[in-house]
Amino acid sequence: MQKGAGTGSVTQTTQTSTRSAASTPESPWAVSKLNQSVKGWVDKLGWLWVEGQLTQINMKPTWKLSYLTLRDTQEEVSVQLTASTSLLRSMPTPLKDGDRVVIYGKPDFYAGRGSFSMRVTEIRHVGEGELLARIERLRAQLASEGLFHPDRKKPLPYLPRTVGLITGKGSAAERDVLSVAQNRWPAVSFAVRNTAVQGANAVPEVVAALRELDADPRVDVIIIARGGGSVEDLLPFSEEALQRAVAAASTPVVSAIGHEPDNPVLDNVADLRAATPTDAAKRVVPDVTQEYALLDEARARMNAALRGWVQRERSTVQALRSRPVLANPLTSIRQRREEVDRARSLIRRDVGYLLDREQAAVRALRAQVSALGPAATLARGYAVVQVLPRDHSEPEVVTSIEQAPPGSQLRIRVGDGSITAASIGTTPAD
Repeated sequence: MQKGAGTGSVTQTTQTSTRSAASTPESPWAVSKLNQSVKGWVDKLGWLWVEGQLTQINMKPTWKLSYLTLRDTQEEVSVQLTASTSLLRSMPTPLKDGDRVVIYGKPDFYAGRGSFSMRVTEIRHVGEGELLARIERLRAQLASEGLFHPDRKKPLPYLPRTVGLITGKGSAAERDVLSVAQNRWPAVSFAVRNTAVQGANAVPEVVAALRELDADPRVDVIIIARGGGSVEDLLPFSEEALQRAVAAASTPVVSAIGHEPDNPVLDNVADLRAATPTDAAKRVVPDVTQEYALLDEARARMNAALRGWVQRERSTVQALRSRPVLANPLTSIRQRREEVDRARSLIRRDVGYLLDREQAAVRALRAQVSALGPAATLARGYAVVQVLPRDHSEPEVVTSIEQAPPGSQLRIRVGDGSITAASIGTTPAD
């Protein structure tokens, strides 16, 4: 907070001083004035606590002052430190490159050389417990943002075309990943990016390599590998900048740091956590021998299934062929023909019986008609008398003497013909 506040104060003071002391082409500043102004601004920062990682320590027992470089843990930024050699020699634990420290010092600008550094009066190692607490705070923060949620994890490709590998140059992790993967699938291709895997340069180099591989359309999956180490050695893999870069990558990322007791935050953000670099190679690249065995097994199952299907179909065909209708297809036609012949005979018999019965009925009716008709009556000696009208209309049967007055022309029908006569006279019945 003091560092940030001091920077803001410098900016504000710079802007104010620039406005108060005009610099124009006609009245430019001298270099000495510029340096003295910068020194004045820097001096106003006061004493600050700054955290970083040591990368260069130049110290000799005969020197009064020693010189160190303090680098930011996540960015390519560094500052030169000046400390008394007695201070460094009085440290409980000797300083070494890569140590995570907190220093107390005052920013100083040397006007004569135009260089910037910090005069350090106190240096403290960042304890392992404190580092772990910071890691856990970052882990909780990223978890609350959803960076660990399973829904955002990208699945690994079944058979990647090219595997991106980020690891230390000539490291055992690189050898393990390459040898195991190529033994499992000889045709696999790798795009290797060697970076620092500990120290102040690790985070910016790993992030740059990650972005480069993520932008390569040939790379289907990226492995970030390191063969374990101490908590301090693995600090870069728990830095926030790296976690943000992994979460933003569109290519699946596998974390293969290989540190079981205290896994780095990268294990939670990555799409897959592998226990070791060797495990990462096994998880990313399929085993060609196993795949061939699976193919052989699948082929055997398909062959067995096909043979079983053919056998079932053959049995079905044989069962169908054993049926009488298929053994002799004309049998069914013959049976139907016989049924048609029997039906035809029955129809003819029934029709003949019906005709005979109806003919007998007709003869009986005809006999009744003949017995009751006028022809039979005439045959017994009776006659039918009709009067023939003069207007030649239809003759009428005479049923009364009034129909045949004397002189009327009559027709008398008898059994074997008719007789034409004339009415001579009429006599009423008694």
